[in-house]
Amino acid sequence: MPLLKILRYPDPGLSTQCLPVTVFDADLSQFADDLLETMRAAPGVGITAAHVGRFIRLFVLELSTDKPAEFYVNPEIIEVSEKTIVHTEGSVSMPGATDEIERPFQIRFRYQDLDGQSHEMETSGFHAVCVQHEIDQLDGMFWLRRLTRLKRDRLVKRWQKGQ
Repeated sequence: MPLLKILRYPDPGLSTQCLPVTVFDADLSQFADDLLETMRAAPGVGITAAHVGRFIRLFVLELSTDKPAEFYVNPEIIEVSEKTIVHTEGSVSMPGATDEIERPFQIRFRYQDLDGQSHEMETSGFHAVCVQHEIDQLDGMFWLRRLTRLKRDRLVKRWQKGQ
């Protein structure tokens, strides 16, 4: 499986809103497998199709080597809790840069699998943070936009010095 080229911040593709997947076929499954291998090599725990310049609503998570990777197509958050969680986030498109982001602790979302079957899931904690982070990316919202302007500017400056 070929590794895909990951877009690097500040590539404008990272601000592109992704289109729904409408064809569920062998090409989609192969692309999803390539995306997983690219994420593992980065390394990361999540990656979207947008991270590699393909602007469709697909992401993969692999939060543990004990469990199989999870593929989410056309995900949509339908409910969030009032309770929040602060977690350190980063991106495969900006290696080494991290900061704390506050998000809802629990979410309910719907998605399709690689065969096009619809599912609904409720999740919380780290898994919920990751799902929200990746859906933001599919919506064209790179994680830095969740930071205050001051924190974002400082982080970008530090990151650019390290490149």
